[in-house]
Amino acid sequence: VQLQASGGGLVQAGGSTRLSCATSGFGSDYYDVGWTRQAPGKEREGVSCLTGSGSEIYYEDSVKGRFTISRDIAKNTVYLEMDSLKPEDTAVYYCAAVRSYLGIRCLHSGLYTYWGQGTQVTVSS
Repeated sequence: VQLQASGGGLVQAGGSTRLSCATSGFGSDYYDVGWTRQAPGKEREGVSCLTGSGSEIYYEDSVKGRFTISRDIAKNTVYLEMDSLKPEDTAVYYCAAVRSYLGIRCLHSGLYTYWGQGTQVTVSS
């Protein structure tokens, strides 16, 4: 299983950006996929995730109404659309996957077994 994150960069407060996570190696197996982030000096935290069936989507409270997770099955890609960005959203963002059903626990970053490289999102005020 491989995950390749891309997107992000420098964005002004109030702006938008989209992260992409290209996945491979899932085959027909069931994987929950999520986005996590780690800001300087802080612990990694779950941001958003969706279950393997795509029927359950969860968001961390601070991003609800601003971030949208989605997936394109044909492209094997999971997206994180980030709108109304705030300086406190500045962090390295990671996509991650686990071959299991976690439900709402998919917001817990410590439960993932496969990780992509991080991509930096910097929001300027």
